[in-house]
Amino acid sequence: MKHLVPGVRNAVRGVIVRDDQLLVLHNRGDDGAERFALPGGAQDLGETLTQTLQRECLEEIGTAVTIGPLLHVADYFKPRQSEPSAVRHHVEFLFACDVPADYQPMMGHHPDKRQIGVVWTSLRDLATLPLSPASLRELLADGESDTAPLYLGVIE
Repeated sequence: MKHLVPGVRNAVRGVIVRDDQLLVLHNRGDDGAERFALPGGAQDLGETLTQTLQRECLEEIGTAVTIGPLLHVADYFKPRQSEPSAVRHHVEFLFACDVPADYQPMMGHHPDKRQIGVVWTSLRDLATLPLSPASLRELLADGESDTAPLYLGVIE
């Protein structure tokens, strides 16, 4: 296993589905490869999980969200693009969320450094979408992610 960065970080993600479409961040890695991810990020000291998710959505997708129930919790050993290569242990909390009815995908005021856009993608296309973490593809593809177990274990 790559070097494990000390400490565990909590991270939150918004699962935003509308009309069989999932809202995702469009990212480009240092290697030039395109990847997609759910909006959200790491919890700052003193924040609740819902405060973190609101802050991250404003920064990344440019809108406040209505936060629904907690859908899933998972351990994720996130690869870091660093020298030497390393991984960071994250505990991921996935919440069902809604955006305003008139929301159009846009970048927020402080997007992730590798973020190049925000898009709606068809749930049917998730099987071939380079989603990170990849193991969320199957879970989210049917749009019924609230029917799976709450704790997902380790995801990749």
